[in-house]
Amino acid sequence: MGTDDGLREHLLNILRNTTERRFEWAVKDFPEGFVNARPPNVEYTPWHLIEHMRVGQWDILEYIRKPGHASPSWPNEYWPPQGQQADADAWRRSVDAFRADRKVLEELIADPTTDLLAPMPHKTGHTVLREALLVVGHIAFHVGEFAILRQVMQTWPPDRDQ
Repeated sequence: MGTDDGLREHLLNILRNTTERRFEWAVKDFPEGFVNARPPNVEYTPWHLIEHMRVGQWDILEYIRKPGHASPSWPNEYWPPQGQQADADAWRRSVDAFRADRKVLEELIADPTTDLLAPMPHKTGHTVLREALLVVGHIAFHVGEFAILRQVMQTWPPDRDQ
């Protein structure tokens, strides 16, 4: 295995551990009745947080794939409006869209024709590796936050896996 292959595999392992295994663990069996709950001293709901993770990941994926991509306006377009609520279908759509974009990002990284270290043509100093690591960091932070919300709201099943 060459250095490029080793780096690619290492990055995929980090991405899968954070955005797949940990995300799936955090959202598993989340009770529908709590998607719009606001824990004390928190300005957003669990659905808002999932939707924020989805938008952030989608934005970086589009930034990688489309040089002319215009990112949403920060912070308003990265979060649903505070009063907006989700029903069960909106929750599933957010989770499913996050999964779909994660899969596309993994495929892009796994593709041996993707040069992880090449400067992006539309932004000097930015690489696919940099952008993928931004996704990992952002999702890791918010998955931890989501897990804490679950603890505070007491929505973890009693027999959950650690």
